[in-house]
Amino acid sequence: MAQPTFLSSLRSRLRPAPPTPHHRLQPIRGYHVELGAREKALLEEDVALKRFKSYKNSVKQVSKIGNVLTLAVVVGMSS
Repeated sequence: MAQPTFLSSLRSRLRPAPPTPHHRLQPIRGYHVELGAREKALLEEDVALKRFKSYKNSVKQVSKIGNVLTLAVVVGMSS
């Protein structure tokens, strides 16, 4: 009698687990939703904020100039 019990417990362990219900039934990518009026207004360019625009390009340019000057000094010192 012990053997059938052992085999049945072994079988139950080897069976794949039943799929668990997901708490999220939407697909992973979701659906495209059109932007509302508020979102569109927030994404528009604001003239009042134009002077506070990122200075990323000017920082890149100054960095390149600094790199060139550093190379010129290193080359000048090694000659």
